[in-house]
Amino acid sequence: MSSFDTDVPVLLLRLAPPPFHHGTLGAIRSLGRAGIEVHAVAGPARGPVGRSRYLHRMYELPAGPVAHAGLLELLRTVSEGIGRPAVLIPLDDRGAIAAARLAGPLLGRYLVPAQPADLPERLADKAELALLCRELDLPHPATALPAGAQQAADAAGELGLPLVAKWSRPWLLTPSAGLRSTTLVRTRDDARRLYELTERAGSALLLQRRLPGGPATDWFFHGCFTRGGACLIGGAGRKERAWPPRTGLTTVGRRLSNPQVERAALRLAGHLGYRGILDLDFRRDAHGRYHLLDVNPRPGDRFRLCTDPSSGLDVFRALHLDLTGRPVPLARTAPGRPLLAMTGSWLRGGLRKGAYRMRTAPPGSTPLPARPMPARPLGVSQRP
Repeated sequence: MSSFDTDVPVLLLRLAPPPFHHGTLGAIRSLGRAGIEVHAVAGPARGPVGRSRYLHRMYELPAGPVAHAGLLELLRTVSEGIGRPAVLIPLDDRGAIAAARLAGPLLGRYLVPAQPADLPERLADKAELALLCRELDLPHPATALPAGAQQAADAAGELGLPLVAKWSRPWLLTPSAGLRSTTLVRTRDDARRLYELTERAGSALLLQRRLPGGPATDWFFHGCFTRGGACLIGGAGRKERAWPPRTGLTTVGRRLSNPQVERAALRLAGHLGYRGILDLDFRRDAHGRYHLLDVNPRPGDRFRLCTDPSSGLDVFRALHLDLTGRPVPLARTAPGRPLLAMTGSWLRGGLRKGAYRMRTAPPGSTPLPARPMPARPLGVSQRP
C-alpha cells in the first residue's frame, strides 16, 4: 500500500438523511484506520456516526433544505475550521451534485475530481440515463416520458402492467411531498393520477417496463475511477437481499465476477471520462442481458465488497491517494467475499432500532447474523 498524505484530511458530505448509517460509518472507519483525519457534514451528532472514535469532528446541517448558496457558505465555514485543504467526498446524490457545481468557488479549499460540473447531475437523472444508454447501446428497460396525464395512461397500456414509475430527479423530493422515488403502477388510472402529482414531485415522471426479479437477477458494480475513466479499483457483485425488499439497500450481497456487468461499467465511465467513485445497479432479464437501472455518482453502502484483502485498499482510500497525487497500487479484489448489513431487514428479528453493524468475510465463507447489540441506558456513550 502506498503511504497516505495524512496531512490532507477528508470531509464526508451527506445532505440527505440516511435511513441507516453503516455506509457512512464504514467510510469513517476505513479512512480513520489509515491515519487520515476525518470530518463529516451529516446528520445529528448524537447518532452513531457522530460517536465514532475515528471521526475527528462532526458539523451538523441546518434544519430544512439547503440551497447551493447556503451550502457554499457552510462548506467555507467548515474549511476555516479544518484549517487546510481537504478531500471532499459526497455520500449521496444531492451532495455529489452540489459538490460538482461548487467545485470552482471552493477551489483551494477542497480537492474534488476534475470533471464537468454537470456530470453527476446528468448521471443521477433517470431521464438522462435512458438517453445515455441509448447512445451507448447499453440494455435499459423500455421507458416512456409522458407529457400529460392521458399520455401516461396510454404509455402504461403500451409498456404493460404492472410497470415501474420513477421521478427523474429523486433528490428533489421533499418529505412534505409524501412521494416515493420509485412506485409500482398496477393500472392505467394509477399512472394518470401519479402524473398529476408532477408539480409536487419537482421533476418529470418516467414510466418503465418492469423486469421481473428473482434469484441472481440483481447485480451491481462499484468502483473508483481516475482521469479518463480508468478504473483504480472496482468490481461486480450480486445483491441477494435488500431492504426494503427488491428495491432497497443491499443487506446481503456477494462480490462475484461478471464480465458483462464489468464491461458495461467500464464502457460508461470511459465514455464520460468519469473520475471519482461510482455505484451502478443492473438487472438481468430472461434473455441473459444486464439492464442498467441506476447510476449513483457517489459511493454505495456495499463498497467494502470491493476491497483488496492484501492491502486494504478500497474506493475511499483509492480516491484519497489519487486526489493527493500519490500512486495507487494495483488492486485485486476477492470474488466470493460476502456482505451482511445489520440494518432494517433485521430489526424485526430482535435488533433494537438504531443498532447498526456491517460485516464482510473472507471469500468462500457464509455471512452469518451478528448477535444483537445490547441496549444501553440513555446518556451512556458507545463509540462505534
